Amino acid sequence: MTFVSSDDGWSGSVVLVLGSATGGTGGHVLSLARGLVAAGCRVLVCGPAANDEHYGFTTAGVEYSPLEIPADPGPQDSGAIRALRRAIAGRDADVIHAHGLRAAFVVSLARTGVPLVVTWHNAVLAKGLRGQAGALVERIVARNADLTLGASEDLVERAVLMGAKNARLGPVAAPELRSPKRTRQAVRAEFRIKGNTPLILSVGRLHPQKHYDLLVDAAARWRDLDPSPVVVVAGSGPSYMPLAQRASREHAPFHLLGHRGDVPDLLLGADLAVVTSDWEARQLFAQEALRAGVPLVTTAVGGLPGLVGDAAVLIPPKDLDALDRAVRDLLNDPQRRADLAARGPVQAATWPDEQAVVTAVRVAYAEVTAS
Repeated sequence: MTFVSSDDGWSGSVVLVLGSATGGTGGHVLSLARGLVAAGCRVLVCGPAANDEHYGFTTAGVEYSPLEIPADPGPQDSGAIRALRRAIAGRDADVIHAHGLRAAFVVSLARTGVPLVVTWHNAVLAKGLRGQAGALVERIVARNADLTLGASEDLVERAVLMGAKNARLGPVAAPELRSPKRTRQAVRAEFRIKGNTPLILSVGRLHPQKHYDLLVDAAARWRDLDPSPVVVVAGSGPSYMPLAQRASREHAPFHLLGHRGDVPDLLLGADLAVVTSDWEARQLFAQEALRAGVPLVTTAVGGLPGLVGDAAVLIPPKDLDALDRAVRDLLNDPQRRADLAARGPVQAATWPDEQAVVTAVRVAYAEVTAS
């Protein structure tokens, strides 16, 4: 997207801080940084060096300062705190905007004295001691933020419960979906799909939160369909080997593609898109599927119901029977699939674009700096 520069509104000095990112959070921060620069703001992004390599902050013309934030809180955070203080020394920053709890925790401990805005992008799903530690981080972050923005309504509610004094829903733009480079036939040929065999697609990090084990089990059930669908998942992560072993053990027509840079092409070849996560705020693939007009089945968790509206089939999380039934019903109902395909782009048109998000965030910065 090309941002339109503007002399209207707030245009101070911003420091954006984020931890390790591989998905939508990093893309959101890049979009925000570019938009703020176009609006005349002075912007510094602080985060792990790998983020700059992955998202290209520097090549996009955004000043980037490496800041290694460990995955888990602990004594090692002291190094990140010192690095953050060095990075912002002498910048006369007007506001620090931390994205994610880990980044916000480090900023909170740094005690910079600069007004702090925090965007909560993810929920703490861990249980036991890790869950207790996560709750402590949430509480510290919530109470130190001058303004809390949640990527979904349940995150706003959680922040308020943890002591946030000023919290509201924060807009996050859906990245524009580029045009496919291949034909539908070429994509399906890659997976040796012939005729009207359905192709079911999911995209995301291979992590237990995504519950792709349910999709493996469902794929095994769908072998009794004629033709039986082929299920593919694009993404990488720690669950790769357990999922591959599960698919092999169950003889499921389920294929792990690894990281792919051609999601628009995969969507063009797909008949259905599926999200099986335990929790999501504004899941990137769900947005891509609706934009592309691919019928979507998704769990009704986090911010997904509000995101997709009536343009997707919602099912309970961790419910194999519900997933099985929803996919079978859609495969047997071409008219319902066509209806969802038409509803997807209409729903996507209601989401804020990148320019609107930048405008809303500048309003938020003006609010916290004025007070």
